[in-house]
Amino acid sequence: MRVAMYYRNSDVRLQEMPTPTPGPGEMLVKAMACGICGSDVLEWYRIKKAPLVLGHEMAGEIAAVGTGVQKYKIGQRVFVSHHVPCNTCRLCLSGHHTACETLHTTNYFPGGFAEYVRVPPINVDRGVFVLPDSVSYDDATFIEPLSCVLRGQKAIRPDPGSTILVIGSGISGLLHILAARWFGAGRIIATDVNPHRRELAKKFGAHVVLSATDDVPAKVREANDGRLADRVILCAGAPQAAQQALRSVERGGTVLFFAVPTEDIAVPINSFWRNDVTMKTSYAGDPTDVTQALDLIQAGALPTRDLITHRLGLADAQKGFLLVAQASESIKVIIYPNQ
Repeated sequence: MRVAMYYRNSDVRLQEMPTPTPGPGEMLVKAMACGICGSDVLEWYRIKKAPLVLGHEMAGEIAAVGTGVQKYKIGQRVFVSHHVPCNTCRLCLSGHHTACETLHTTNYFPGGFAEYVRVPPINVDRGVFVLPDSVSYDDATFIEPLSCVLRGQKAIRPDPGSTILVIGSGISGLLHILAARWFGAGRIIATDVNPHRRELAKKFGAHVVLSATDDVPAKVREANDGRLADRVILCAGAPQAAQQALRSVERGGTVLFFAVPTEDIAVPINSFWRNDVTMKTSYAGDPTDVTQALDLIQAGALPTRDLITHRLGLADAQKGFLLVAQASESIKVIIYPNQ
């Protein structure tokens, strides 16, 4: 079968490898669509594991099942989670599923940018979701990123009286804007360095859009009756963006590190201590987040299809990686492994 083998963002090669055979409790999925995530192009993180096949926003059709698989059948259209929790450890039992060691070590093989993917038993057991007829493969590529966003939104609990500041209006930031609207947030302010993405932030629901080069805290006060933001969501990795986030939170507010800065930053802990400011992180999503994301997509509650900017065959995966890495006018880039 063909795979897109990642060596670095500028070197993604179309290669051949044997098609996996599903063992007991496993399944083989014909990958029909897989989105390129912003984390896929983080070279500082990815190169040390290269060469490898990436892709974790994958949906496809069940091509074969191993012995013992009775819940699913050949031909079903499915979304498959690449990471799944154990559901039994102390972290899972206390609601911290995404900190579970099992979640951090599970995956399917070789990755979503391949014609076929072998799904191990634990993922078959708790990470396979049958797609309703109304949910296309394109739609399904949003299930994983939206589940991550929903988990982050639930961590900060936006409400009608809260002002939300989203720093970075790429795909994650735009999904946070859409989700914040759905959760009923009050005023939504967004920033980005890219004019095109600022336009999209406005289109998808931000009431105020700022340039990342602005004095963001001052501009937030101007737009927010003299107050800073009650909830700040960091969706950019630049250290300057992280510093903007820390300077833009109101007393009693929360800063959510949905993205993390590429280097350590100074935190004004004394000021945060005196002003009851909370810092939170949010990583991945658990099966309940995935279910909610699928439900919202099926209901058409969020216009996710409007975020798709590029559709490419597997042979053009290199182009797709560069589009995402350059972060110019691309938002959602989808690869079709069997085209």
